[in-house]
Amino acid sequence: MTAIRRSSRADLISAWGIGVGIGLIALQLTWLIGARLASVFWDPPVGPTVAFASACLIGIVVAAVAGRRLARKTRTESVVG
Repeated sequence: MTAIRRSSRADLISAWGIGVGIGLIALQLTWLIGARLASVFWDPPVGPTVAFASACLIGIVVAAVAGRRLARKTRTESVVG
């Protein structure tokens, strides 16, 4: 007897959760590298602020793209398989 997988909602939630995790990793890496680079160009109040703002923007975009890509892949696999 074979089990047919029908928990597509749980797979979608998992895909978006993984996408958020990837976005958080991108935020951390961008913040670390951006803070180091921004400190070369700007003084301390402006440099870390610019680095954090750009890291937040990049993290949000990466999370949305990764979540959407994984959710789309999960949908097609649940329809096909």
